[in-house]
Amino acid sequence: MSNSELKSLLNSVLGYGRNLKNNEVSHQCPFCNHRKKKLQINLMSQLWQCWVCGEKGRKLVSLFRKLKLSSSYFDKLSGILGERFEGTNNIAEKSTDVKLPIEFTTFLEGNKRDPEFRHALKYLTKTRGLTLNDIVKYNIGYCEKGPYRGMVIIPSYDKDGNLNFFTGRAYYPSATFKHKNPSVSKDIIGFELYINWDLPITIVEGAFDAIAIKRNAVPLFGKIISEKLKLRIFSEGVKEINIALDNDAKKDAIRISEYFINNGITVNFIEMNNSDPSEIGFSKMMDIIDKSEPLDFRKIMEYKLYDR
Repeated sequence: MSNSELKSLLNSVLGYGRNLKNNEVSHQCPFCNHRKKKLQINLMSQLWQCWVCGEKGRKLVSLFRKLKLSSSYFDKLSGILGERFEGTNNIAEKSTDVKLPIEFTTFLEGNKRDPEFRHALKYLTKTRGLTLNDIVKYNIGYCEKGPYRGMVIIPSYDKDGNLNFFTGRAYYPSATFKHKNPSVSKDIIGFELYINWDLPITIVEGAFDAIAIKRNAVPLFGKIISEKLKLRIFSEGVKEINIALDNDAKKDAIRISEYFINNGITVNFIEMNNSDPSEIGFSKMMDIIDKSEPLDFRKIMEYKLYDR
């Protein structure tokens, strides 16, 4: 067994670790996200334990299973340790089982004379500021009937072009429910199909925010960063991240920023000032991002002290 290969694999899964004595390493715990590296792993015995939340196990395969990693990680672990795990070939990345509504219609398929077509298109282009290129690129459609009636539908696709999520937004101002998401896992990478991991990425809350930024923006479809996105950032070796969450998610943004800084990634924290990227627009957002400065621990402490 190669300790260096095992360390490299653990770094890709958990973020950069710290070397300890007696063939042990420590990492930031993915279960409690404590700011210090309290997840301790023995490279020889494979025993692992977080000294904060108490999560523990006797083998690294149990850690990988708890993290619900894709089968490729189990294959790498198997190759390093020289042993096969029962059921490894069945441990595949879980499908979200998400399907677009059967009433979903793209604007390329819709009837331009239909009032629903015109109202939905007006909402996207006038209210949300999208271009026709944006609508085609992201395969945005709408629903005239069904559970998503009166909503535009914005799909999200994984790196292979498979649907992994979608969100619905009402295009009538009088609608009782403004947005609706399917009841599936959010442990996905939003808009993964359009991400170049060799360049800095920008993390935002919603689909319209990501579309407004246009370049390498990942929507969380909420305020919580998924485990799958964390792991992908580390495995791809991303060096720089922009955090641009809405002002009401400032505490979440600070927590995400601190997590990545602890793991050696440069984080630019974007002050939104009661606006969001979709309201600010592409040009101004690019200017704000370009002028942003890397966050450090002093600034993090200031945010924690003054933004309570």
